[in-house]
Amino acid sequence: MFQPPGFEQRSIITSLGKMVYYTATGSLWQDNGKTDNQETLVFLHGFGGGSSAYEWSKVYPAFAAEYRVIAPDLIGWGKSEHPERNYNIDDYLTTIREFFEQTCTGPVTAIASSLTAAFTIRIAIAHPNLFKSLILFTPAGLSDFGENYSRSIFAQIVSVPLLDRLLYSTGVASSGGIRSFLEQRQFAQANRVYDEIVEAYLQSAQQANAEYAALSFVRGDLCFDLSLYIQQLTTPTAIVWGQKSQFTGPEIGRRLAEQNPQAIRVFQQLEDVGLTPQLELPAVTIGLIKRFLPLLNSQELLVKSH
Repeated sequence: MFQPPGFEQRSIITSLGKMVYYTATGSLWQDNGKTDNQETLVFLHGFGGGSSAYEWSKVYPAFAAEYRVIAPDLIGWGKSEHPERNYNIDDYLTTIREFFEQTCTGPVTAIASSLTAAFTIRIAIAHPNLFKSLILFTPAGLSDFGENYSRSIFAQIVSVPLLDRLLYSTGVASSGGIRSFLEQRQFAQANRVYDEIVEAYLQSAQQANAEYAALSFVRGDLCFDLSLYIQQLTTPTAIVWGQKSQFTGPEIGRRLAEQNPQAIRVFQQLEDVGLTPQLELPAVTIGLIKRFLPLLNSQELLVKSH
């Protein structure tokens, strides 16, 4: 996979196997090894064919001089272990929690994307001691407010045995399939997709047994209604929502934010961007994270942005 300069690959063992993560190391970022008192930022990628920590690799180096930065490949994705199983929601609630418990010694800020961001909300509800704040990009359970993604035509097609593997190998784990999806569905502007992004997604999608996690996601096995949980969140949170996110539009995000204004202090719609602003507009994403970090970690009450 693609690894930014000054970062190294490490791993922990979760209940479902090895989880690889990337963290800053060496003299490029560290000032005489002063890392003991640095706050920790954890960057969590979303789900989709070929997803991995690469999704945040254009963003997290910008924080490595000031913060302890860690970015994992979740179980079933990237270079982490790929158990041959049909994944369920508890698999990710458990292994993501285990990752925080093993790599972080105190409350941290989690920066997470899409369905993983929704999982992070549920983990923060159950284990608020793990988190200082949350900065979430398009946090959607994909079955929010009673919508049932698993009943969609595409989810039904991918649920057909043998056909699911064929669709994965031809439509997901291929350079053309990945480029087409990124240009037509994930990004707002196709000209922002370049070769390195396609190759990084392709390498992740072609890992042995990578289809298990991807197909569990596409079938809808990991989806849930976030609106049933979000009112229980107490961790200070900022939400960023791409205005052209094709899977769940910003109106869903606003409805979710309005359910818990005490915890969700910012809702920021981002114009002319799709599901992954961290890849499509990384400099803007960095700027927003830098804006939100001090505000969420203070007692100041924020006004929602539109």
